[in-house]
Amino acid sequence: MSQENIPTRKGTLLRKNDSRRLRIEINKNKLQDIFLINGNSFITEGISNSDLVIKPNSYYMVLNNGKDGLNIKYNQDISNHEVIYDPYKYEFTEKVDFNPEFFKKRYNIPEGYIDTLPKWYSFKFTYPEYNLIFIRPEFGLSIQIHKYRNEAWEILKGKPIVINKNKIHYFVKTGTMFHNPINTYHSVINPNKEEDKFVIIKEKWNGMFDENDIRRVFNPNHYI
Repeated sequence: MSQENIPTRKGTLLRKNDSRRLRIEINKNKLQDIFLINGNSFITEGISNSDLVIKPNSYYMVLNNGKDGLNIKYNQDISNHEVIYDPYKYEFTEKVDFNPEFFKKRYNIPEGYIDTLPKWYSFKFTYPEYNLIFIRPEFGLSIQIHKYRNEAWEILKGKPIVINKNKIHYFVKTGTMFHNPINTYHSVINPNKEEDKFVIIKEKWNGMFDENDIRRVFNPNHYI
């Protein structure tokens, strides 16, 4: 494959380049409409052609935030590049929200939670002082920002890929901490392929906590 068409509000797969330098070609008038993952950088504005050069063995992904479809061309065949994360692998499968008992049987869930947020790709236990979030293998949370709260994450299990501000952190070790200030991009992707390998994060916050205080810039799970 040397080109692909990306509908609005969709993205490419997250891939790993091979041993050659890769050049992504996008109409210069469309550069303002994209977000780009290039290695450890998450670039959201001021993208130039030089940003579209992917070093050997680096990760890359293009997100189309424009109102129209986007045509992407590559200077080589990318069909042999390793797929790290396919946001659409399960797009057309049956979507059944998780039950809290599923996690209680498999994990040592602390008592005292006051609410839950079940989804078909994640589950959240809410406690007075923190959230405990489980992310299903081969799924990711939306890339989002908050206007009225800061968040702090601690990785408890799973070696996730974390978007934190304008950086990408790959296969993060247990115990790693992240701070997500107000109006900065953040997300967690679970790249594990085994169905029981959930990513678990502990989330604390300050400011106004409200699930409506979210602006999603990339939402492959179609959660509104």
